[in-house]
Amino acid sequence: MELTSAPAALLIIDMINRFDFPGAEVLEPRAKIIVPSIEALIQQFDACDYPIVYVNDNFSDWHSDRSALIDRALERENPIAEKLRPRKRDYFILKPQFSGFYATNLPVLLPQLGVTRLVLTGVAADICILFTAADAHMRDYALWVPSNAIAGEDDSRQKWALEIMKGSMDARTEPTTDMALSDWVPVGPDS
Repeated sequence: MELTSAPAALLIIDMINRFDFPGAEVLEPRAKIIVPSIEALIQQFDACDYPIVYVNDNFSDWHSDRSALIDRALERENPIAEKLRPRKRDYFILKPQFSGFYATNLPVLLPQLGVTRLVLTGVAADICILFTAADAHMRDYALWVPSNAIAGEDDSRQKWALEIMKGSMDARTEPTTDMALSDWVPVGPDS
């Protein structure tokens, strides 16, 4: 597959998930709420032919790969994984820890794609989204973390994480209802 240059990439973090861990009973319903916002972003990225990168926890299964992880997420009724199931053309990166950059090939992939801007979506706002945002910021990526496309177990911690990303990392946090991809990054053949 040939890599094409794109100014922005959509990161979908930990949404291909069985939600079978402590706290999942609170997080899963909140994750369901953000699916339409992520789907709308997927459509916007597809329209621009910009890359979509799934960054997913390996859930301590060191033998796991993309197919196995997706299959496990779909073993039970799982509307989140069903609606956001990665397509063949999408990139998929397994991460062992909280940040999408830690011990993964994301720091190699994004420059190969020519990406300078990242839209972060998924779960959990105050852990994996926050840690990925911090690592992205340290690598000089411009960030948009739409407030209606991330979820956490707790409203106050989610708000706190958004405030840190906005205040300390210069991340845009407008919801997708107030800002589109084309408002944030130049769209077109010369972008």
